[in-house]
Amino acid sequence: MSEILKALLKERKNPNAARGIYSVCTAHPLAIRAALRQAREDGSPVLLEATSNQVNQFGGYTGMRPGDFRQLVQRLAEEEQFSVEQIILGGDHLGPNPWRTKPAEEAMKLAEEMIAGYAAEGFTKLHLDASMACAGDPAALPPEIVAERSARLCAVAEAAAPNAGELLYVVGTEVPVPGGATEELDSLQVTSVEDAERTLAIHHEIFATHGLAIASQRVIAMVVQPGVEFNHDTVHDYVHEKTAALTKWLDAHEPLVFEAHSSDYQRPEAYRHLVNDGFAILKVGPAVTFAMREAFFALARIEDELLPEAERSNLPRVLEEAMLEAPANWKGHYHGTAAEQRLLRTFSYSDRLRYYWTVPAVQHAADKLIANLSARTIPETLLSAYLPVQYAAVRERKLKNEPLELVLHASQCALKPYARACFGV
Repeated sequence: MSEILKALLKERKNPNAARGIYSVCTAHPLAIRAALRQAREDGSPVLLEATSNQVNQFGGYTGMRPGDFRQLVQRLAEEEQFSVEQIILGGDHLGPNPWRTKPAEEAMKLAEEMIAGYAAEGFTKLHLDASMACAGDPAALPPEIVAERSARLCAVAEAAAPNAGELLYVVGTEVPVPGGATEELDSLQVTSVEDAERTLAIHHEIFATHGLAIASQRVIAMVVQPGVEFNHDTVHDYVHEKTAALTKWLDAHEPLVFEAHSSDYQRPEAYRHLVNDGFAILKVGPAVTFAMREAFFALARIEDELLPEAERSNLPRVLEEAMLEAPANWKGHYHGTAAEQRLLRTFSYSDRLRYYWTVPAVQHAADKLIANLSARTIPETLLSAYLPVQYAAVRERKLKNEPLELVLHASQCALKPYARACFGV
């Protein structure tokens, strides 16, 4: 599977071939299913990544360990009739980030345990993310410390993998925070060529001192800041002229490519520019579950029109109650008045609502919504009012007027700009 990825990335300058790949970072079954469907339509491989706070040795916020995630993907692939040979599994932000409130050594030992689990379960694309400061660290870690900790993680992965030669690594020191920024985006700066050169050189040097020179040759990508980011209600758009120097620098380091984090919600043309400029791995984070939530809430509005109150799922209310009952996953991120926080809980680009889909009451409400609307035909006029994109697809006989299919279609729509940029479809 790693050979598929390496072959793709070698073609990034070939106008007649796929020139990149997008990485869907999600653990939600419907989002994974949407990604599999998009890849099946395109005849392309699919790169699916679990994030360290979603899936780890303690279950993360999904309750899944790496082996559970792999089994989920395999089951969904079988149901969608998608070849597992075309699936690349990755681990995103593998490092001390989930435990960064602990002292560095304690957090690193937990990170080593986590990455060993990923490698042992056959995840082959590993983002070594030691860029986040832990308790007692300076706010901005020197690149030497980041590289030293990354080398520790790499050594553990190499030892744990069934076939270490299949492991591919992503490194970097200027790594955006998972799930989007919480601050204003006015000061966002593109990584300088000098910083990129220094980061790469330090990683190769320190990996070599740890006996990992061969592993460092399997570093396929580096995370830099291309000037893309989003916060709760704003997207910082990509300006490809600003990365011209980085692109020129990358040409001298082939087959290395850049990996673009926080690329959610960009305009379609931005993805084409990113891939052309060497950002051949595009990370998709909350954009898919954001689209999924929009579809579910639109269906809830349709449900309100069709069913008496006593029979409704009340999914939006159930989600709001779940978030208020367990605020740890949003409280430190959403600020302002009570009314502003309420709006953010549902509509923030960072979509921290995604942490709550696995809550039993929420799962029950989502299932009830689907069941309620599956038991009747949704009038096309209501589709037009609440799900206009899906309405058009239904009218064109390209989509079944079934609630689950409508949700999957909406989720898939979030991936289509990525697919066109990477695979030209």
